[in-house]
Amino acid sequence: MSITKVQVIEALREVIYFPKSDNIISLNMVEDIQIDGKKISFTLLFPEPNDKNAAIVEQACIDVLTKSLGEDIQVRGNITLKSRKEDALSGVKHIIAVASGKGGVGKSTVAANLAVSLQKTGAKVGLLDADIYGPSVPLMFGLMEARPLAERRNGKDVIIPLEKYGLKILSIGFFVDPSQALLWRGPIASNALKQLLGDAIWGQLDYLVIDLPPGTGDIHLTLLQDVEVSGVAIVSTPQEVALADARKAFSMFNADKLKVPILGLIENMSYFTPAELPDNKYYIFGKEGGKKLAEESNVPFLGQIPLVQSICESGDSGKPVSLLDDDNPETKAFDLLAKNVIMQLNKPKGSPFG
Repeated sequence: MSITKVQVIEALREVIYFPKSDNIISLNMVEDIQIDGKKISFTLLFPEPNDKNAAIVEQACIDVLTKSLGEDIQVRGNITLKSRKEDALSGVKHIIAVASGKGGVGKSTVAANLAVSLQKTGAKVGLLDADIYGPSVPLMFGLMEARPLAERRNGKDVIIPLEKYGLKILSIGFFVDPSQALLWRGPIASNALKQLLGDAIWGQLDYLVIDLPPGTGDIHLTLLQDVEVSGVAIVSTPQEVALADARKAFSMFNADKLKVPILGLIENMSYFTPAELPDNKYYIFGKEGGKKLAEESNVPFLGQIPLVQSICESGDSGKPVSLLDDDNPETKAFDLLAKNVIMQLNKPKGSPFG
């Protein structure tokens, strides 16, 4: 009886990659399965080319395949180990994910302005809109009609990110009709994200800010399992319903299978300040709920972003508020946020949060 790919895949589900506490099939660590009679070959992908678990996983694959498919199959020597880190991201020093437990908390606005404020420090910055089902970065940067160029390099089609305000920018919104709902199942959406990450020419960047979809799901797992994220910043409003979902986000990123460093909590819409009364603060969503949650969760509190008309207007006009005069209170809030994020990224591993 001939061996099938389905049999090989099912057998390899027994092989666990212990750093992620999951099997190598679920983690998408197996590629290019080839079967020629009793000869089986495939590619194993690892986070780093010198992964100390590589030899253990390789031997485990051989053991489960011979046990499941017969002692006479030939596997040894046909497994290729290579780095899973895409060449497209090899020049990126830090990948910052911006997430939220729920929608409607201004996560994309925060991600866009954080990217701008990081760029203002003199850093080279990219912004990836990974909010597959609700991309808003094209509107926030006035790029609704723009389309990235594609080139063929080294036999591979690659995407050239757009550039504006000194940022390299990519969004699924550049490739779909903005008037149509995106009816994609999880695996299709995950593959789209992989292409935006791995098929783009990001070049040398100090920071790549990734605007994740709200909630927890396939897109988050795809990113965190495929890419070495430096840290995640979680956005919430001060109201309890948002904070409850922020707690779930903390839980997901702290899960044993992921263990992504949490840079801290960002409290958006902290208070309302009318333009005609700049010194007045109205805590319409509650006062300092995000700050209290950060203290309870033992994570850094990265800053408070006020709810003001100029932030909304700047996003709709295609010019993020962080580009306004540095003396502008909203601009100052995002610049301070960028400073705090950089501080967390530069902390030695294992040091206590400040």
